[in-house]
Amino acid sequence: MILKKISLNNFRNYSKLELTFDKKINIFIGNNAQGKTNILEGIYVLSITKSHRCNKDSFLIKQNELFTKVNGEIVHENSLKKSYEVLINSKGKKVSINDVPFRKISDYLSNINTIMFCPDDLEILKGPPNNRRYFLNVEISQFYNNYLKYINDYNKVLKNRNEYLKNNVDKIDNIYFDIITNELIKLNIEILNSRKNYIDKINYHIKKIYKDLTGKAKIFVKYESFVDMSHNSKLFDDIKEKYDRVYFQELQQKTTLVGVHRDDFSIYLDDVKINNFGSQGQHRIAILCFKLAEIEMMKENKYVKPILLLDDIFSELDKDKKDNIIKYIDNDLQVFITSTDINNIDYRLIEKADVFYVENAKVSKRGERNG
Repeated sequence: MILKKISLNNFRNYSKLELTFDKKINIFIGNNAQGKTNILEGIYVLSITKSHRCNKDSFLIKQNELFTKVNGEIVHENSLKKSYEVLINSKGKKVSINDVPFRKISDYLSNINTIMFCPDDLEILKGPPNNRRYFLNVEISQFYNNYLKYINDYNKVLKNRNEYLKNNVDKIDNIYFDIITNELIKLNIEILNSRKNYIDKINYHIKKIYKDLTGKAKIFVKYESFVDMSHNSKLFDDIKEKYDRVYFQELQQKTTLVGVHRDDFSIYLDDVKINNFGSQGQHRIAILCFKLAEIEMMKENKYVKPILLLDDIFSELDKDKKDNIIKYIDNDLQVFITSTDINNIDYRLIEKADVFYVENAKVSKRGERNG
């Protein structure tokens, strides 16, 4: 898929910005805090409806404005051209395709596929488990349309169950409580199956990518669940047993103690879990390989070539790793790159690229700059 146009209205430091993209490689050069990352963030929001940098949608709205709107035009693999829009204001979020509103965000997701690389990726492994669960949920929603619905439904049932435990600890209606728990178990299973399928596909691709980038082959992503998933046929019974086992603890603590909302994942390099003890370099290369594996997944399972967003990552990589990443960039993908210094970017990319200069929310294209 190819992004042909994007329009940002009241987005971050932009009052109004309209850009047209003629080439597959697009490079944005500028000092920090000028607005180049905001452009990539706008593309990401058009795709995911969320920012990769913050959890609050209101932070995307330009100061003293009431709304922000991102519009884009995508040419899909079948040459079909579609227009997309994400509108955010104090009342919430609205999305539409070809001017047709979508009531559910989950119906909008997975239409535009993007893979974002940014400096904050280090926090995926270094940070707490909720960072990794959030990352998984966002990424998987690009592959499975119903996944976000399962997550939203799970959170609603989980909230109801926790409130019931908190407010009725001395007078639990076991019949009603079993109904809530059984519903939660069903949603656990849907989410677990989606996550397992996703991680299995990542592992299928990631070894070759890791070897391409480092010359080594030992990398593995492990999904760490509250339940053993090797017996899929009896998953409901196994999860039910888990809830039965912690029943009295949950009454005491007044909260749900097991479920996918507490699951995690780890990455192993050379049989060593690097989440808490790996170096920054190990974290960086592990997440890089993880996301490059997603590109292969999208091409293989969705028959789409995602849009690649590279936010200031070339300054952190050595020449060999840069060269190996270029192999993936060169594979007929549309890519958007930011950097503070054009010298950080390989000349082979620059020769094929449209280069944009960003200064104080003003964007000019190479060859069109004054002076």
